[in-house]
Amino acid sequence: MDLGITGKRAIVCAASKGLGRGCAEALAAAGVDLVINARTQETLETTAEELRTTHGVSVTVVAGDIATEAGQEALLKAGEGADILVNNAGGPPPGMWSEWTRDDFIKALDANMLAPIAMMKGVLPGMIDRGWGRVVNITSQSVKAPIPVLGLSNSARAGLTGYVAGTSRQVAQHGVNINNLLPGIHATDRAIALDGGVSKQQGISVEQAKAQREATIPARRYGTAAEFGAMCAFLCSQHAGFIVGQNILLDGGGVNSTL
Repeated sequence: MDLGITGKRAIVCAASKGLGRGCAEALAAAGVDLVINARTQETLETTAEELRTTHGVSVTVVAGDIATEAGQEALLKAGEGADILVNNAGGPPPGMWSEWTRDDFIKALDANMLAPIAMMKGVLPGMIDRGWGRVVNITSQSVKAPIPVLGLSNSARAGLTGYVAGTSRQVAQHGVNINNLLPGIHATDRAIALDGGVSKQQGISVEQAKAQREATIPARRYGTAAEFGAMCAFLCSQHAGFIVGQNILLDGGGVNSTL
């Protein structure tokens, strides 16, 4: 399928690996020029060169912490005039409700709610002026079904979801579409970290922890960054103009609900 976005320009956050890399790959394959961000310069440069070589698109790198104002400003400056924004940031660490402090919540909000809001505020006026734009926020399946040990993530991402619910319906008339992608467990560093936590907590191997988690997923496997990226690219395409303010699960059927 031709996504109809060849020559568009996208900002992709946390794009050096994992789900962000999957989104960057899929957009590059569709002919989209990229401005990619991550905290580690070396990893980011390696990813950029691989994307340029494989897909023949322009890739600009901006190393920095997207949770900071300086990181956001640098990325918005480099990506000025972007048609597409993919918001992404690593989730807060797992823990228990009794352990989290105010500072823990502020860090979670900065990375997983306030940063994507700031990025949207930075790109939406230009998108509205041009009459076309796409924003995809990578959140979590925990927005639909909270995960007790991920309470920091549950809280911050639910706040972002509420913001998107209202904002998306205000900008849709201008040809600008905002939607959220809600990943379940995918084969990324985040999954490895979570499985490692279960391994230590239960005194089992990481492989056993992974098998235990896979058994709870109807698809009986973890998702891949490539299939996640493909859905992101579709939401950024010309074919997705009537999809507004939606929360789309990519979780292998892990969230058990009718709607």
